[in-house]
Amino acid sequence: MSDGIFGISITGLRAAQMGLTTTGHNITNASTPGYNRQQIVQSTNTPLYTGAGFLGQGTNVSTVKRIYSQFLDNQVQAAQTQSSYLDTYYAQISQLDNMLADPSAGLSPALQDFFAGVHDAAANPASVPSRQSMLSSSEALVSRFQALNQRFEEIRAGVNSQITSSVSLINSYAEQIATLNHQVVLAEAGGNGQPPNDILDQRDKLVSDLNKEINVSVVKQDDGSYNIFMGKGQALVVGQQALTLSARPMPDDPESMGVAYVNYGGSAQMLDQDSLDGGNLGGLLAFRSETLDPAQNELGRVAIGLAQTFNDQHRLGQDLNGDLGGYYFNVRGAGGVPGQNAFPSAKVLANTQNNPASGVPAVTLTDVSSVTSSDYTLARTATGFTLTRLSDNTALFSNAALPQTVDGLTIAAPAAFSTGDSWLIQPTRDGAKDISVAISNTAKIAAAAPVSTAAAYANTGSGTVSAGSVNPPPPPNANLQDNVTIAFIDATHFSVTDNTTSTVLAASVLYDPLAGASVSYNGWTVELNGAPATGDSFTVGPNTSGVSDNRNALLLAGLQTRNLLAGSTATYQSAYSQIVSAVGVKSRDINVTGQAQASLVAQTQQAQQSMSGVNLDEEAANLLRYQQAYQASGKMMQIATTLFETLLSLGQ
Repeated sequence: MSDGIFGISITGLRAAQMGLTTTGHNITNASTPGYNRQQIVQSTNTPLYTGAGFLGQGTNVSTVKRIYSQFLDNQVQAAQTQSSYLDTYYAQISQLDNMLADPSAGLSPALQDFFAGVHDAAANPASVPSRQSMLSSSEALVSRFQALNQRFEEIRAGVNSQITSSVSLINSYAEQIATLNHQVVLAEAGGNGQPPNDILDQRDKLVSDLNKEINVSVVKQDDGSYNIFMGKGQALVVGQQALTLSARPMPDDPESMGVAYVNYGGSAQMLDQDSLDGGNLGGLLAFRSETLDPAQNELGRVAIGLAQTFNDQHRLGQDLNGDLGGYYFNVRGAGGVPGQNAFPSAKVLANTQNNPASGVPAVTLTDVSSVTSSDYTLARTATGFTLTRLSDNTALFSNAALPQTVDGLTIAAPAAFSTGDSWLIQPTRDGAKDISVAISNTAKIAAAAPVSTAAAYANTGSGTVSAGSVNPPPPPNANLQDNVTIAFIDATHFSVTDNTTSTVLAASVLYDPLAGASVSYNGWTVELNGAPATGDSFTVGPNTSGVSDNRNALLLAGLQTRNLLAGSTATYQSAYSQIVSAVGVKSRDINVTGQAQASLVAQTQQAQQSMSGVNLDEEAANLLRYQQAYQASGKMMQIATTLFETLLSLGQ
């Protein structure tokens, strides 16, 4: 009897000791990230049969159980990967939002100051200080464009750097998980199937950290190892082997960092954005494609649109030297060099996988009002060229010959090309970078109109002629400043003669004294009104006294309120305001969604911790319970010893 009691007490001591050890382990790891509390699982030993029935043989600890729920863990990881995505996105877009909407550092005040300078020059065309003020405000405007673009490039470089860092972290986590898979398999095989709880916690913590970088799915294998997949099913960890990702420049856009998947054989395949959703990496890629690229393109479109339309009007004027107006702003030209160009050139990047002998297509922005903020892909097929607008993935032409004109772009074929070649066309990406002021001499500001009109001194009728205007687009007609006479044959007919070339431009034109007439020749237009008498005449010729003439300056100032961009639906200011608004709305949406997602993460973590976390009050109670059990088992052992000693004394 004493042996039975002694043996049972020993099992109780062992069980209580393991309970105390496990409880102590829980307490000391209460603050360890990723730790799941553990508890012993006790069961009774096989009873001993006697004539009086089955007698119990004490207890044993069958296992140390990890309190873990795969369901709750999956919920936490799903919430966390989306939260990391939103946090990263917001961290990037908030920089952009603050920059664009800054009341002092944004583009809006510079635009206002620029046109204030133009209005001042229009009000005082002969004033050198007013002209200098216009040039100074112009320099300030282009400096603001360039500063904003430089900030875009800094943010882009930061995104590229963070993508590289994120990929390195992903590879590190994958390697560590594969190593722990190996340890789990060995531990379970050498431990008769007992779970290595602390190693499992470490592995699950790494999976959680990995999920913060990129959304992954986990499949548990029969041997206890994890297979981890991402995106469209690409394996990242298979058992004890980790595959790797590689951050490298994208073939179609070498200025942007992409992510390649390195296969078993070592070959790399670039992954599209859909394969890299969720987590910090997904947030970086989404921010770049959804916000950074479009916003920089929009800013470039404003810069190019302003430069082109202002140049077009300025070239229709006359400067203080009596010369026709030149280019006021420099824009991107062929080969990417800014200069005085009639039409801006688009930025074109050749795919790094193109035939090395292939050239680059020439793409010019021939209609800035129709130019979009999208990028395009031009691909060479076996039968022609295909152009795809990337903003909506629309094929604008397929298997066509070049040149083609679409979306305000004129695209000419490269000098050499091969089937399979492709090019990324970014019409406005560097617009804000390339704009600059083309003139430095105040006398070169073309505030005057190059033509003037006059009524003959001897006229006897009540007819009048307007000051005249130059017809767009530039360059002006070669005969613009010829001396032309409009002579009335009678009260209802007039002729038009170019005296410089001795050419009769119109022998007899019908005239209605009540309606007047608009007369256009040699690239100018004048308005006739009133009732000229027979023999009356009017002349149109060069403006020889244009120092105080402000006609073209007024037209330049009027560009501020005209809808010249985005399909003739937006002014310069409203086009920029649309950028600010779009980024601001997106930033607020991401922020609000991120806050809601953070609450969801907290809720799922609370649910998980309520089950798997260490409750110190509960563990303190367990300590007392196991302590009492240990003491009771010790008392049993003491009683068994006393009984044994009593038996021994009976034989003395």
